Amino acid sequence: MQSFSALSKALYQQALRGSARVPWARVLWRATPPACARGLQAAPLPARHVAAAAAAAANSTTQQQARSASYMPFMEDITYLTQEQAQSLDAELMGPLGFSVDQLMELAGLSVACAAATEYPTSTHPRVLVVAGPGNNGGDGLVAARHLHHFGYSVSICYPKPTDKPLYTGLITQCRSLGIPFLSAEELQAGGPLSSRFDAALDAMFGFSFKGAPRPPFDGIIEMMKPGAQPPPVVAVDIPSGWDVEHGDTSGAGLRPDMLVSLTAPKLCARQFAGQHHYLGGRFVPPQIRDKYQLRLPAYPGVSQCVRIGGSGRSPAAGPANVADLRVSYGGAGQSLDEADMSEAGPLAEFDAWFKLAASSGLAEPNAMCLATASPSGAPSARYVLLKGYDERGFVWFTNFDSTKGKQLEENPFASLAFWWEPLQRQVRIEGIVEKLPDEESDAYFYSRPRGHQIGSLVSMQSTPLRRGRAELEERAARLEAQYADESIPVPRPPHWGGFLLRPLCIEFWQGRPSRLHDRLRYVRPSVDAQEWRLERLSP
Repeated sequence: MQSFSALSKALYQQALRGSARVPWARVLWRATPPACARGLQAAPLPARHVAAAAAAAANSTTQQQARSASYMPFMEDITYLTQEQAQSLDAELMGPLGFSVDQLMELAGLSVACAAATEYPTSTHPRVLVVAGPGNNGGDGLVAARHLHHFGYSVSICYPKPTDKPLYTGLITQCRSLGIPFLSAEELQAGGPLSSRFDAALDAMFGFSFKGAPRPPFDGIIEMMKPGAQPPPVVAVDIPSGWDVEHGDTSGAGLRPDMLVSLTAPKLCARQFAGQHHYLGGRFVPPQIRDKYQLRLPAYPGVSQCVRIGGSGRSPAAGPANVADLRVSYGGAGQSLDEADMSEAGPLAEFDAWFKLAASSGLAEPNAMCLATASPSGAPSARYVLLKGYDERGFVWFTNFDSTKGKQLEENPFASLAFWWEPLQRQVRIEGIVEKLPDEESDAYFYSRPRGHQIGSLVSMQSTPLRRGRAELEERAARLEAQYADESIPVPRPPHWGGFLLRPLCIEFWQGRPSRLHDRLRYVRPSVDAQEWRLERLSP
């Protein structure tokens, strides 16, 4: 057993001082940051990575919504509101409970946009038409249009009867400032079938206060959205336009939306909805409202603004029925790799920029990497470990030297690493030769870990069978925790635990592109001591 030396203490303090300059200090550890790495950390993100960051944010938002929406409660567990209840509930929210109409409209529109993006992502439905009516339902549609634009959709708005109030004129100004085009009812109706121009249509014409038959020009627009006109998927906001709020499509020839996004709570007419996707949005109901109206509403998972509550169709959030049908469309504007840029940057600076972008993309562990090793006979083995540092020497992680990977690396030092950063549609592959870190660096990292983790490295004889099951592991942990209960006594770093350094021979940067014609640029050098790298493009 090694003692906690003065040198280790000094290295630990130096590591802490160095980590203070690293934006992801709690994710990434390095011992003494080299001069080149410090320069990289101080540099701003290259402009050519900005488009990839924007695409990552949109992709991450859509996928997070899809995962959150996969929960679906039983329909009989949900309260349905009458028209009078819906109106009374709204009045109470905007009265004694202190909500303003613009606050509720913002929350409703955001919920609608999130729900629509979950079922109709930009990769398959990039062009969206929003038809807004003259009331609050139309305001919800304008807010949704703004959010859909920020999600990466190409949005067009038809607002035939704009409301002359500051709230609505403000929403119009916001949308116009984003460059969202407004179409007149005449332009919309004269342009041919909606499906030839749009991939989805948002019906935000009439809400739960509407009565009577739709008048021009809305009656004609509704006809363009009916099944007989073969429209693109129609997403109805709260109430399908033309439906009675309680009795639904009383004529039997009304709108048949593919998706309904109920707001606050579904209205009685939603019981007649037979489309593919039924969502609930409006994550703002106070306990007073819930108790007074005895509302039974589903929990919203995670940070989602919407929750799937029904529908006849299979949600993409639930995954396809056939594994072979799992596929994603890659690439977008600005997501490409250019030899001229990357040859100037060099492999370490490029990795640094990619890692910083991954660390800011919402991934829980951007430093997770697949480590592949092989026995002397060539039998492969792979597992995920955590990157704990990188500098001009290479890439560092820590583990048990007596584990399967530790023994294989002792017998065969050739290994590879692979990072997959899904929101960015990027991966990095690294191949090279592995060596152990100096004891001083292993000590410094060991004593930067939480004390429980230090004890854990003594507890686990990694990769060996537990003859008596988990109880054997827990008994050993309890014994060692008692042995080192006095925190003034350092936990010794076991000699079988420490760091590995992979010195790279090649580093490949992979960027997803459309039609599987991905970009692959690889840096190679003849030996781990060579200073010159050659950049080459590989076929996808």
